[in-house]
Amino acid sequence: MKGVSYITDDKNRKKAVVIEMKTLVQYDEQIEDLFDVIIAESRAEEPTVAWEEVKMQLKKKGKL
Repeated sequence: MKGVSYITDDKNRKKAVVIEMKTLVQYDEQIEDLFDVIIAESRAEEPTVAWEEVKMQLKKKGKL
């Protein structure tokens, strides 16, 4: 993809991605979706909380 490059290690393995600002702006929604996926994947091992429990906690704090 134009505007995207990779940083590689000494064995030419991709280690990081560099995205030009112009490309970030051009593909704003897609980049946001990508970040959402990255965040979700990074939290995959975290325990889940039932929606009913979340609602109850929010009601107690007066935020729902």
